[in-house]
This record gives sequence, C-alpha cells and structure tokens, in this order.
Amino acid sequence: MKRFDSGTLIPGSTWKAEAESEAEVVRRAVENLKAFHGETEVRPDMVQRIKDRIVDVDGKGAVKH
Repeated sequence: MKRFDSGTLIPGSTWKAEAESEAEVVRRAVENLKAFHGETEVRPDMVQRIKDRIVDVDGKGAVKH
C-alpha cells in the first residue's frame, strides 16, 4: 500500500491518499489539489514532489522502513 500525506508538502494540511499503486495516489493527490486548493494546472515538478513524498505503509497504516 502507498500513502501520500499532504502535510509533507502543504504545511498544516491533514489530507491523505492511500492506494495500492503510486499512480493512483498521485491521481488522487492531483484531484485534491484541483478541487480544494484551487489549482487549475498541476505542473510536472509538483507531481514529482508528490511522488517524492509517497511512502509504503502496511495494512494498519504504519510506515514501512
């Protein structure tokens, strides 16, 4: 399972996306940026910053090391 915590990119944000694949986590994060943060276009560098912050988690949501 993969997870992106938006607070790692947007200070104070508590939104999270979890999915089986990195691609799905990125898709959900981009949707969130557009819907709730007013972004009309998400540039490739922002997508990369999201990818850089995706972590692997176990079935209970704990980060795998």
